[in-house]
Amino acid sequence: MSVDFKKVIADAGIPTTEAGLKAAWEKEVEAQGAKVANTSSYSPFWRVMTALVTKPVLWLLDFLCLTVLPNFFVKTAADAWLDMLAWAVNVERKGATKAQGKLLFTRATPDGVLELEKGIVVQSAAINGNVYQLVTTAPATFQQGQLQLDVPVEAVEAGSGFNLAPGYYAILPVPIPGIVQVVNRDGWLASPGANPEPNDQLRLRVRNQFSAVNQWHTDAVYRAMISAFPGVRPDGVYFEHGAPRGPGSANAYVLFDAGVPADTYLAQINAHIRDQGNHGHGDDLLTFVMPEVPATVTLFLWPKPNLGAERVSALVKEVELFVRAAFRESTPTDYQPTLTYPQSRFSYSRLSEELHQQFADIASLRFMPGQDIVSGLNIPRLAQLKVTVQ
Repeated sequence: MSVDFKKVIADAGIPTTEAGLKAAWEKEVEAQGAKVANTSSYSPFWRVMTALVTKPVLWLLDFLCLTVLPNFFVKTAADAWLDMLAWAVNVERKGATKAQGKLLFTRATPDGVLELEKGIVVQSAAINGNVYQLVTTAPATFQQGQLQLDVPVEAVEAGSGFNLAPGYYAILPVPIPGIVQVVNRDGWLASPGANPEPNDQLRLRVRNQFSAVNQWHTDAVYRAMISAFPGVRPDGVYFEHGAPRGPGSANAYVLFDAGVPADTYLAQINAHIRDQGNHGHGDDLLTFVMPEVPATVTLFLWPKPNLGAERVSALVKEVELFVRAAFRESTPTDYQPTLTYPQSRFSYSRLSEELHQQFADIASLRFMPGQDIVSGLNIPRLAQLKVTVQ
C-alpha cells in the first residue's frame, strides 16, 4: 500500500494547491482587516503574492511531500536516506564486488611447456547486447604432458552480471597460439560479484533487523548474518527446521542467481556462524547451496514468415538466452523474465507470454513438456534446452 503524503497534509487542513493557497491568503487578508478590491488572477497584488509567497510555499510542500516525508520511513526511503535508517539499526549497505574464480584452458597438444601471461581476457557471447569479460590474475604454465589447466580470473568490473552459469565464458577475443578452448566449468566461481546493494534488498535487511534484535538466535538473526555476505539476497535464504541432524539442528539453503559459487564460499559462511561464535547456545546450523533439480526443456518455435535465415538464427539464439535467464543462468542486467523460485510454481504459459512480449518476430511457440514446474525446497536448473524452429 502506497501513501499519498500530499493528501495526508491536505487532510490536516493545510492547502497544497495554488488555488487553495490563494483562498487561504484571501481569508487571512480579510481577517487582518485589509481590503483588496481586485482579487483576480490578473491583479498586480495577487501576482506579486503568487511570485513571492505562493510558489515558494508550493516548492516547500513538494519537497516535504515527495522527498522528506517518504524518506522518514523504511518502506519508502531510498538511497542516502535509507542508509541513515539502516545505520540506526546497525546495518550498512553492501558495496560492489568483482566476481572471482577459475577458467579451464585446454591446449591442442600436451607436448612441451606453454606459458600463459597474466591479463588474458576471456568473454561471453552477447546477452541482450551485454558482453561480460574476465581477465586472468596470475601467469600460468602448462607442464610437459599437461593438456588442461585451471587459471584464476577476475571480472573486469564489479557487478552481479558477471556471475554467469557454466559454459558462458568461452571466447578469447585475442586468440592464443596453442589454446583450443577455454570455458568456465561447474563450480568455477570462488566469490560472486555483486552490485552495490539496491534499495529493495537493503530495505529487506533493515526490516529483518527489527526481528533479529533479541537475545535468541531466531531465523531473522541467522538471515541477517548470512545475507551480509556479497551475492546473498535477504529473501534468498530458506530454512529447514525439524532437527535434520538431531535436536537443536537446522539447515539454511541459499539461493544464488546464475553461477553458483564454489564450496569454499559456503565454507566461509559456515565458518562465520559455527567457528567464530556467532550461533546460539546448543544451535547446530549448517548453510548449503539451494538443492538443484535438473529440467529438460524443448521449445518448438514458429517465426513469422519471410524473416530470412539470418534473422531466424538470431531470434533462436536470443530466445534461448531469454529462457535460460528464466532459469537464473544470467542476471536481471540482461533479460528480465519471471524467475524460478523454491517453494513455488513456475508457469510455462507465463514464460510464453513474456517471450511474445519480448520478441515481435515470434508467430507461435510451444514448450515440451508443458506442465508447470512445482518446486519444494529446491530450485529448477536447466539440464538441457533445445529450441527447434518449425
